[in-house]
Amino acid sequence: MDDYDPPRDPLNILHTDHHLLVVVKPAGILSVPGKGEHLSDCLLARVQVAFPEALLVHRLDRDTSGVMVFALSAMAQRHLGLQFEKRQTKKVYYARVWGRVAEKTGRIDLPIIVDWPNRPLQKIDHETGRQAITDWRVVRHDGDTTRIRLYPQTGRSHQLRLHMREIGHPILGDPFYATGAARDFPRLMLHAESLRIRHPEGGAGMNFNAPRPF
Repeated sequence: MDDYDPPRDPLNILHTDHHLLVVVKPAGILSVPGKGEHLSDCLLARVQVAFPEALLVHRLDRDTSGVMVFALSAMAQRHLGLQFEKRQTKKVYYARVWGRVAEKTGRIDLPIIVDWPNRPLQKIDHETGRQAITDWRVVRHDGDTTRIRLYPQTGRSHQLRLHMREIGHPILGDPFYATGAARDFPRLMLHAESLRIRHPEGGAGMNFNAPRPF
């Protein structure tokens, strides 16, 4: 990440109240600081300029865009953290992948573990990997590519990127898992399109959507 040059977009706020802040994360910016001063600029730091009390709840990969929620109180951070941990949130991603996916829907159930010599890459490991499940549904074919919605049932690092590569349809523009022409796109074509959570105060269901940028 020596060439780290995050976009300068102003904060795109979807919702704010006493406990929640929901924003649209642009592609190309870290969710949290990386190691080293050159990786200190991140969405959390920018959010805290406007909302000093903001606390991290979850992350999106640097190259992924879309809906991201922050807590504005310690109570909200605990409540939301448990929702993510217990898989009570509902996440929908939109992606463009290489090739024409033949089936309409499917499920990928392949266990994932960090690839230590090559981290941050992950790998499939049936012996020691942690369970990872992704459901998917084709939206439409687009030339020799496919637009698809992904419904992760677990939250492993790089899960969607690795799972799609494993079934032969890497996400376009993926610098880690795509090769050749599939890699030659201006950004990773992966977007966190919607997130459903329960409000920390009262438990009402809330759904947030970020229009896809590609």
